[in-house]
Amino acid sequence: MASSLKSLSQYTDKNLLDISTKKFGIVVSEWNDQVTGSLYTAAVETLLKHGAKKENIFKKNVPGSFELTLGAQWLAEIEEIDAVICLGCVIQGETRHFDFICDAVAHGITNVSLKYNKPVIFGVLTPDTMQQALDRSGGKHGNKGDEAAITAVKMLGF
Repeated sequence: MASSLKSLSQYTDKNLLDISTKKFGIVVSEWNDQVTGSLYTAAVETLLKHGAKKENIFKKNVPGSFELTLGAQWLAEIEEIDAVICLGCVIQGETRHFDFICDAVAHGITNVSLKYNKPVIFGVLTPDTMQQALDRSGGKHGNKGDEAAITAVKMLGF
């Protein structure tokens, strides 16, 4: 369902796993940091709300969304990390750069998840405009950071 039809911050929290001992790695793109900073804040708040301990949440910054994949791999290699959340924002521009980056990041994150057999969550916005990004990072469509965090929690309980 399109995020314009449903808030990214609305989810069911039924039957969630106890995550008080789980460790989360969060990789955050520095590109579009106004957006990614908001995604990160929401993800951490959601994890804490559902029982994660602050000392069990590890943040690593990468320059851009393309680098999320390697950052995720480095965190996934750490045996103690139970789930990795990737947060980024790639805004459509005038060239095909957007297509190449989004495709590479989506495939890369999926591959890291499969390689390490642990949840590696795609929390990357791919809007057409900065306004759409703001709307999905705490604006009128909720926050993709909330969605990414609860997805990690739910996948750990699978």
